[in-house]
Amino acid sequence: MLKVFMGLILAVVMMIPSLTSAKSQSVWIDGDHGKLAAVIQTPEGKATYPMVMILHGFTSEKNFELLTTLANDLEAAGIASIRFDFNGHGESEGNFSDMTVLNEIEDAKKVYEYVRKLPEVTSIGIAGHSQGGVVTSMLAGKIGTKKISAIALMAPAAVLREDAIRGNLFDVHYDPLNPPETVEIFGGYQVGRNYIVTAQNLPIYDTAKKYKGSALMVHGTGDTTVPYTYSIRYKNIYKNGRLEFLKGFDHGFSQDIPKTAKIVADYFARKLK
Repeated sequence: MLKVFMGLILAVVMMIPSLTSAKSQSVWIDGDHGKLAAVIQTPEGKATYPMVMILHGFTSEKNFELLTTLANDLEAAGIASIRFDFNGHGESEGNFSDMTVLNEIEDAKKVYEYVRKLPEVTSIGIAGHSQGGVVTSMLAGKIGTKKISAIALMAPAAVLREDAIRGNLFDVHYDPLNPPETVEIFGGYQVGRNYIVTAQNLPIYDTAKKYKGSALMVHGTGDTTVPYTYSIRYKNIYKNGRLEFLKGFDHGFSQDIPKTAKIVADYFARKLK
């Protein structure tokens, strides 16, 4: 009897990896300013699957907790993901001071082209946090509704254009009519003049509204970095959009990251299957 019992336990233990383990692969992709470090996470035991590109925010990186939690939730729902560091961020090549929203869009385009050619990928969605949300919206507008099945914007930082026009970058002030070569912000990051000039003229909503597909906006009402009114404006341009407020949540959704990630993952599970 004991041998039978131990045998059953061993059988269960041997089954656990195949039920719970995610398959992750690190890859390098040619970006706009050098090679981009990326991680592809795929669901276990599936030959084909949808894929979600996950885009981080300003000064962040691919292993930000919100993004890794989202990747895990997507994997559990049978959806693959690719998250990567933009140029000048994380492990990717390039200098942070050379980064602009426009060259981040070009980075994301190159990641999209990489993913599009993978034979096992059946459809593509994009999720972006903060500045990554702006890049997501503009990339979807540029690529088109037929090629992007769904997008999710998490606290999209469309305020960056107005901040650049006002000459305010995370409470560091400068002359917006004659920006310096670099502006030093928190953590010693050097933001280049080209970032500011580009941001001042960025057609965020005009580009974003070209996308006519499904869109989800998630925003905390306690976000003081990017007021939730910017997500309201996105909702107004997306006829197939839905806006979900999280009461009292900050810009990083630190009050409940798992809840935030699950909202986004559940949305993709509905839209990409």
